[in-house]
Amino acid sequence: MLPSGMLHTVETWPFVVATLLLLFITAAEGLAFLGGFSVFHWLDHWLPAVADAQHGPLDKGLGWLHVGRVPALALLVIFLAGFALTGFALNMVAHRLLGFWVPAWLSIPVAAVAGLPIVRILGAGIARLVPADETFAVTLDTLVGRVAIVLGGTARTGYPAEAKVLNQHGQTLYVTVEPDMADTIFEAGASVLLVRQIAGTRFAGIANPRPDLL
Repeated sequence: MLPSGMLHTVETWPFVVATLLLLFITAAEGLAFLGGFSVFHWLDHWLPAVADAQHGPLDKGLGWLHVGRVPALALLVIFLAGFALTGFALNMVAHRLLGFWVPAWLSIPVAAVAGLPIVRILGAGIARLVPADETFAVTLDTLVGRVAIVLGGTARTGYPAEAKVLNQHGQTLYVTVEPDMADTIFEAGASVLLVRQIAGTRFAGIANPRPDLL
């Protein structure tokens, strides 16, 4: 149970707002679902587009959070829930042990950083379920023959690295890729032609033979 006054103090307002936003999204999507559409479907196009415009660390961060493999709305809901719960818990502990609320300038970044691993962990669970969806499975299958860019790390046979690839609709998807041949490695930034889907979002590839065209 929340301490008396927690919802009315200025230090916890960011987490109250996050909770209200979470409830709004849930209600809006619930009503939209009854009409057969999604209010926030644009998120799945916007986030990858931002990554394409910026490149670098943002690309890796979105891939780490499973953007492109899990509906962006689901990741947003998980983050808002983790952010709010962490913020309330932090303030509850501080108030009970020390007698004061944690200043917003401190609690906001702490809760935001704590919310990211929650998104990563829960997103991984959802990502394992997504390929079971027939539509998404077909989309993944069509990635064979397309070119992916390795985002970070070194990919070896049996040890895939994160990569991004455009699907037939021009959307950026984040997958993992490893060499199709044991004597090959792919470093960050490598252009890889996907030649085989191993399982789910895991692909085997070869060095892009025509980087000037693809």
